[in-house]
Amino acid sequence: MDERTIISDEARRRARLNVLLWAMQVFLFLAFGVTGLMKLTMPIADLARIMTWPGAVPPELVRFIGAAELAGAIGVLIPALTRISPGLTSWAAYGLMTVMICAVGYHLMLFQGMMLLPSIILGSLAGFVGWGRNNEAPILPR
Repeated sequence: MDERTIISDEARRRARLNVLLWAMQVFLFLAFGVTGLMKLTMPIADLARIMTWPGAVPPELVRFIGAAELAGAIGVLIPALTRISPGLTSWAAYGLMTVMICAVGYHLMLFQGMMLLPSIILGSLAGFVGWGRNNEAPILPR
């Protein structure tokens, strides 16, 4: 292999990773944006019927988690999209990952096995986006 082939392979790998990260960022934006808004705006009784756990914790905690999720959703997409402080994207993703780690702990504590899967998947995606945007892929092609 010559040097141009190696550089070309690296450029293709980075481009594929960039597309994957963008897809994950949009997914995280939608998932956490919707659930964050729900936790911020819906009555707790209605949320408890949908998610069960909001009825078991103080309403202020539910609202705080909703605000954190909404802020993370915005932070995981908008800074990268606008190129205004794009480094915030990885920090927002790590913040969402932290929220999901806390959710896993809560569900483990209450032996809610079926509730673990969404938290683990969303937390893993957020962690990957945090890593990818911090270390690997450019935000947008020039």
